[in-house]
Amino acid sequence: MLWRHGQTIWNAEGRFQGQTDIPLDETGEAQAAMAASRLATLRPDAIFSSDLIRAAGTAAPLARLTGLAVTLDKDLRERSGGSWEGLNDREITARFPAARATWNPPDGESTTAVADRVGSALTRIAAGLADGGLAVVVSHGAALRLGMARMLGLTEEIFGILGPLSNCSWSVLGQRNGRWRLLEHNAGTLPEPVLSDDR
Repeated sequence: MLWRHGQTIWNAEGRFQGQTDIPLDETGEAQAAMAASRLATLRPDAIFSSDLIRAAGTAAPLARLTGLAVTLDKDLRERSGGSWEGLNDREITARFPAARATWNPPDGESTTAVADRVGSALTRIAAGLADGGLAVVVSHGAALRLGMARMLGLTEEIFGILGPLSNCSWSVLGQRNGRWRLLEHNAGTLPEPVLSDDR
């Protein structure tokens, strides 16, 4: 299960966060608590999280409810946005129009690099589970979407077929006959998401 962190003030303001370590805001804390109460009923076997505070803060209520420790993993961090971090989409478009057209920050991580990094981390986590085991992985919107795309074998040209994850929503991957399948996407306890570019 791949769970995006709760809301931060930069999410609310539409700012590109990347690896800037922004904490959850009050709404994000409430989202995490509400979602954790639902996810705890699934009796996960392990919890993994990005080491950025907004992801670790989202994982914390689930850890308290389940008694599981959270394993922090820097490979689950959001994509590095370089000089885009802290900017809103209007500012990014005005300052970096060519790079914005491909959604690849000029001094940040490329889409391919993020997909490889996060896809490898998710594969490693899955390999460490017993058959039928469930891991909850708390990470970030672009990181999870690109990692999923890599695990599902999508080519970079069609990564965008997976829509964004809303704050504190999750997706579920499962294996059948040795292949990963997307079983659920952008699910959660929150109202229907407003679709926009992933931050």
